[in-house]
Amino acid sequence: MRRALGILGTMGRALGILGCCLALALPAAPRGSALRPRRQPRPGGPSADTTCKNRPLDLVFIVDSSRSVRPEEFEKVKVFLSEMIDTLDVGERTTRVAVMNYASTVKVEFPLRTYFDKASLKEAVSRIEPLSAGTMTGLAIQTAMDEVFTEEMGTRPATLNIPKVVIVVTDGRPQDQVQEVAASARRAGIEIYAVGVDRADMQSLRIMASEPLDEHVFYVETYGVIEKLTSKFRETFCAVNVCALGIHDCEQFCVRNGRSYLCDCYEGYTLNPDKRTCSAVDMCAPGRHDCDQICVSNNGSYVCDCHEGYTLNPDKKTCSAMDMCAPGRHDCAQVCLSNDGSYSCGCYEGYTLNPDKKTCSAVDVCAPGRHDCEQVCVRGDLFFSCDCYQGYTLNPDKKTCSRAITSSLVTTEESCKCEAIAALQDSVTSRLEALSTKLDEVSEKLRAYQDRQQVV
Repeated sequence: MRRALGILGTMGRALGILGCCLALALPAAPRGSALRPRRQPRPGGPSADTTCKNRPLDLVFIVDSSRSVRPEEFEKVKVFLSEMIDTLDVGERTTRVAVMNYASTVKVEFPLRTYFDKASLKEAVSRIEPLSAGTMTGLAIQTAMDEVFTEEMGTRPATLNIPKVVIVVTDGRPQDQVQEVAASARRAGIEIYAVGVDRADMQSLRIMASEPLDEHVFYVETYGVIEKLTSKFRETFCAVNVCALGIHDCEQFCVRNGRSYLCDCYEGYTLNPDKRTCSAVDMCAPGRHDCDQICVSNNGSYVCDCHEGYTLNPDKKTCSAMDMCAPGRHDCAQVCLSNDGSYSCGCYEGYTLNPDKKTCSAVDVCAPGRHDCEQVCVRGDLFFSCDCYQGYTLNPDKKTCSRAITSSLVTTEESCKCEAIAALQDSVTSRLEALSTKLDEVSEKLRAYQDRQQVV
């Protein structure tokens, strides 16, 4: 017992090091003394000065009973629940209480509609048994939303504006995705308090709890002193919370500040000089974003984009040049030349780019200055060949020409052959001319005959 009291004496310093939890003023017991037994409440409930009177709640306790919680420690949790019930103004029209028990599975021990008096609640708490194995905190919060915070299970209608509150008690790290589930619960209007004990993961407590964290995250070193949190919760629940009751004029976010409040804004917004309304921050201002090329403002946030010819990389920040010459990306008739996210068109050899910078026309390869033929340029489809004038012959270089050499030596036989051919040609010509004359005479006689026949 004295060792436990020594631990209590150092708790304030330990909580100061953690810096993210509610500091508990737990004085050390005098040396050599023992803790006095806690005074039991009188039959019918505690005295009026320890009971919350002015703030009805729909309150759900979610208790970790995984293997890391030893049986005697779980009994301490049940004592804590019973003492919390004693501080509340329990009733059908005041505060309703439900208890959930979780490990790798979740069990709703009793919903909000079951008990409306303290004696019945505490009797039901005393019968709760640990489940052991696993710490599925996210599953437990999701089950609270789906199966407990419903009108069928005793939650009051939203029109009554009764705060919905969850108190999670755990000594470990969640083994499932608690962040998104807790965020969903908070968006649904559920206020979450996170109580960590011993080996509890502080980051997980902060992730699941509501803002402000210094009022919603609690930590104790052992289950043996968890009862000390009862007075802290009593102060919290019994004070008028203008943020929870909705009696404030903050545009976006209300932060409780003792018995008053301050206004704050969501991420991506800044508080205006009137200290009530919020304006979207220009997230695309220089130094506020990490986009490689283009920043697109988006209602208090931003997304990155790229210039034409570039595509956004999987990191959603940087850009890479697109292959603009890939099929279907360009309109070049012949050749596409990629150029750092853009492109230009070119043409095959023998063609030239038209003024539209896309299509090509065949080049006149025989135009002056385009060929090296000495005398005659002969066009092909894309190329040319050289030729020579009559009386000249093409040299082996296929470009220049030389005059042809004609032999003057003709044999007698060749001369005779030439004369015979010439004589034959003259004879044939004479006969053809005579035949043509006769044909003309016959044609003339035929026309005369036809004329006489017409007269008759």
